[in-house]
Amino acid sequence: MLRVPLNKAWLKRTFRPLYGWTQQTPNASLLDPAWNRSVAIYPGMVAMKTKGDNVSLIAAAPAVPYGFFAEFIGGDGIDEPLARGVNATAVWVMGPDAEAEILSPAFDTGSTWTDPADGTVLLCHAITDGANRGKLAPAGQAGRGTLSVKPVCRLHKVDSASKIVVAGLHVGDPVDAIA
Repeated sequence: MLRVPLNKAWLKRTFRPLYGWTQQTPNASLLDPAWNRSVAIYPGMVAMKTKGDNVSLIAAAPAVPYGFFAEFIGGDGIDEPLARGVNATAVWVMGPDAEAEILSPAFDTGSTWTDPADGTVLLCHAITDGANRGKLAPAGQAGRGTLSVKPVCRLHKVDSASKIVVAGLHVGDPVDAIA
């Protein structure tokens, strides 16, 4: 459940599992105490593991994508862990047959999102620096920030300029070819 003030009752999560109740896991994690909340985190932005059960917003290499944040941590002025007084949070970790909708601003809408429509796979990486840190971007995107070395997921389809559907990585996806 998303608890919001009445003046933000319209707010919805920006990460929505489609095929997820057995295909992906909401991992119980702890927001790293070193995280300074310098970037607002929306559900669907990319997390990385730091130490033990701790997670933080993905940063520059050698950080490896871990999954997708499930909660607002400063996004739209809502900080769910801070409101609870506990740094517990959830991170969705996708299996190969998982799918999820991601709404803006959790992905980079300034990138060119195009379904290849030719049977090829478009891998999605996380931006690891700058104003778009933590947001998904398509492989090969330039000028929007540094991309994570390893992909996070693959693009399933583009529903609109503000909504994409992503899927888990499959065995055989060229994940190491990017590195």
